[in-house]
Amino acid sequence: MIVNKNDSILNIKDLHVHYRTYDGFAKVLDGVNLWVGKGEKVGLVGEAGCGKTTTMRTVLRILPENAVVPKGEIFYHGEDILKMKPQKLNKVRTQGISMIFQEPAAALNPVFTIGTQMFDVIRYSDSGKGRSKEEIKELAVKAIGEVYIPDPERILNSYPGQLSGGMKQRICIAMAIVTERELLIADEPGTSLDVTILDQVHRLLRGLVEKKGMSLIMITHSLGVAREMTDRIYVMYAGNIVETAETKELFKNPLHPYTLGLLESVPRLTGGGVAEGIYGRIPDYFSPPKGCRFHPRCRLSEEKCREEKPLLKDVGDGHQVACFKVQGVI
Repeated sequence: MIVNKNDSILNIKDLHVHYRTYDGFAKVLDGVNLWVGKGEKVGLVGEAGCGKTTTMRTVLRILPENAVVPKGEIFYHGEDILKMKPQKLNKVRTQGISMIFQEPAAALNPVFTIGTQMFDVIRYSDSGKGRSKEEIKELAVKAIGEVYIPDPERILNSYPGQLSGGMKQRICIAMAIVTERELLIADEPGTSLDVTILDQVHRLLRGLVEKKGMSLIMITHSLGVAREMTDRIYVMYAGNIVETAETKELFKNPLHPYTLGLLESVPRLTGGGVAEGIYGRIPDYFSPPKGCRFHPRCRLSEEKCREEKPLLKDVGDGHQVACFKVQGVI
């Protein structure tokens, strides 16, 4: 499903995020631009440490205390989340946007039962207002059933430590969808799970999002997952969006050197030797390189790349790339 930018429910504009440390400021996000349409499934792809989770945590304003947002806007239905008062922000968190965190064990409180935690999620949302304890429990049981966990009654009385990794991840999904939400952010759900459970979790997530008509932001380092789960993809490198396009278009015609490097890094079933990977590593955020942040690892970089930062430019059919070489500037 592809929608028009004018119909976006979330629109991130020129977002910068720095982390204050004893060594100075780590300048992680460097002008991120991203939007999501109603009912659309969007992928955010990149290496570990490139700023994907920081971007989404900024959307919900749950960054750590040492984080600073010196510049940028995050519009949710036309209102800037970064300027919202606590009451309005709480409404967005409890009614509009929910997030599935990367590590389910850290997302669930080990000293409370699953039932206690799910009941609280329902009770403090619009879905739980005016409902009796029995009705709230029915909603929780229904949500657990939707994520295909047997014997929901027993699960409600269980503690997180009594559940397997796959079950805990499903509980996190159930907690995210137990109340009506418009946008679901999934931060690499199932990173620590084995591949069979991981595939089940992804299929489950996609099915629930489509069934409920929700928008989805899928954070992942895997282009394969993004290809299966999304309509559009944003490729992120070192705090910058370097390429974005419809999923089919991106795989048919990848243009940015980083995107090409990611695709070349994927092992092929047909063989042909070991995947090359991408030379080097993500830059030091305390002293990021001038110009294009990818230029130290790019085989095509020239002097202009080392001096000026390329901006996202449309190269046709909504396909945007931040690369002077692709744009024909050099």
